[in-house]
Parts: sequence; C-alpha cells; structure tokens
Amino acid sequence: MLLFVIRHGDPIYDPDNLTPLGHRQAEALAKRFAIHGLDRIFSSPLNRAKETARPTSEVLKLPIEIEEWTSENLAWRDFSVTFPDRGTHWVFDQHNGIFHQNGDELLGNGNWKQAQCVQLLDVDKCYERISAASDEFLERLGYRRTGTGLYQIVTPGEQRVALFCHAGFSMAWFPYLLGIPPHLFWSSFDVNHAGVTVFEFKNQENGITAPRCLSFSDNSHLLASGLPYKFQNRIDI
Repeated sequence: MLLFVIRHGDPIYDPDNLTPLGHRQAEALAKRFAIHGLDRIFSSPLNRAKETARPTSEVLKLPIEIEEWTSENLAWRDFSVTFPDRGTHWVFDQHNGIFHQNGDELLGNGNWKQAQCVQLLDVDKCYERISAASDEFLERLGYRRTGTGLYQIVTPGEQRVALFCHAGFSMAWFPYLLGIPPHLFWSSFDVNHAGVTVFEFKNQENGITAPRCLSFSDNSHLLASGLPYKFQNRIDI
C-alpha cells in the first residue's frame, strides 16, 4: 500500500477555506494524482482539507471519505500548550534547538516523555486518542499494529490511498506512525501547503511491515503547474 498524506492548500483559517492560490494548488494536486491514480480518498472534516481534495475527487471520480480523527481542531486540543511568556501555541512551535537540549539520553521511544520540551503536555493523554484512531484507520486498510512502528499485514494489497489533512495533525501523527521520538521529529521537520508525504507499507513475505517514508512534503506538482514554490509563503525553495 502507498499512503499519500497531503496538507491542505494555502488557507484562510477564518472562515475555514482556501485562498485563490490554495484552489490552484488543489488543482495541481489533481493533475498529479491523475497520472497514476488513487483507489480511495480520505479527508479531514474541515473545509480547507475537503476543498483541497475536491479536484482530485472529481478527476478520479472517487468519493471523499471523511475521517473525523484527522481534524486539526482535535489535534490543537491535544497538542497545544500555554507558554508562560508567549501564550498558547503548538507544542512543536518552539525554537528547534530546545528539542535537543536533553542530549542523547532521551533518544529512546520511552525516554522522550521526560524531555523538558514536552513537559507542558499531558503526554500519555494527548497521544491516547490519535494513536488509537491511527491504529483503527490502518487496520481498516489491512495493516494491524503489533508494536512500535510494526504492522501485521492482514490484507495484503497494492492500493493507493490519499488522506487530505493538516500540518498540525501531521506533526502530531507522523512520529507515532514511524515510531520516532516526537521531540526529535519536531526539531527537524515541517510540512508545506499542498505538500505530499508518501509512506509505503510494503507487503513483506513474513507478514510484518513498517511504514517507510518515500517522500516528505513534496511540492513538485506546484512547479509543474507554474505556481509559486515557497515554504508557507515566506521562503523561496
């Protein structure tokens, strides 16, 4: 299975929608996915994600299936924290050097919970919802989680699945999906508007697989459509 996780296009957060540029980015995504196709399209319930998915849905004549658990509103509830000096922000919206301050002793998947940079979170509670929902979603697609980053292949297949969602949700979900300590992921990665991240669940002969990231926040479709190639409208890349 190939799992494509797509951040919505250039947004207007209030009211929840896309800018004219965001709609053009959504059309560029549809041209991209028209080349090799998809088997299913999933989306967050929020409008900016659904509007990004719509052109792809229309081109491929596939319905948009809503996954409530991918809503950025739920991720914000779980992964936002109030800093004493600057108000409420995403926990990963910190100077990225802070995530390395505890050194190598916190590289382990369990030890990361002791890192100072996540102490404002109720760590177990914030991951309880998203991890359970992730496991349920992937099992529906044929992959049952058996351990950190490992999945039993229940229904092997070569389906191509797209999930249109959000940066905040993705930053919370990807470390769990890949079995990477979150504070290390947060220090080193970010997701662009209309960026496509691709995970392969390879059908191994022993019946066990682990998702491998083949491409992260790729925006080549924007270049192909002659659209501005910027990171979040502020850095030319």
